[in-house]
Amino acid sequence: MKYSLLLSICMLCNVISAQDEALVSESRAAQLELNEEFSNPETTILEPADFKNFHGLEFYPIDEKYIVKAKFVRTPDEKPFLMPTTTTRTPEYVKYGEAHFSLEGKDFVLNLFKSTQPYDEPGYEDYLFLPFTDLTSGDGSYGGGRFLDQRIPEGDTIIIDFNKAYNPYCAYSPRFSCPIPPKENDLLIRIEAGVKDFGKH
Repeated sequence: MKYSLLLSICMLCNVISAQDEALVSESRAAQLELNEEFSNPETTILEPADFKNFHGLEFYPIDEKYIVKAKFVRTPDEKPFLMPTTTTRTPEYVKYGEAHFSLEGKDFVLNLFKSTQPYDEPGYEDYLFLPFTDLTSGDGSYGGGRFLDQRIPEGDTIIIDFNKAYNPYCAYSPRFSCPIPPKENDLLIRIEAGVKDFGKH
């Protein structure tokens, strides 16, 4: 009886470990894809002077701690609003739901948003926008905050992988218009994961 229980526990540990490894692999793949986009002269958004000396984006080390399983709470009665940006552009979003999670013994809530305008590209019908700032903003990561791409979850849990956090285009060039993360998505913790601030050479 004890042996079968121990075997079951070991098998469960192996399953969890395999899931963690898969998530870490996804984190790594996302970072590689982002670097490839910036390194390709046909897809980069870098200014010519910056691209000339570009050797890759700088990331925090991938850390499983920053892959959090959050409770997803749908907020269906929200009214659309105009999200401020770094320019006069004001895209319309609606708060779609909340992600409740714990990190380093503290509880946090992040709001997820959905654009009221349909995307031109197919496959984005379930796309959610997650902008945030944290205590690394301006001290290691871009001062204007970072973004995460999420999908509408099927159930009441959502995986938030901060290792996939990326900078708005404004971190690289002032010619872009970027949403400003709302104050309620300011995390009072250092999220040392994802892309770092862009150092111009």
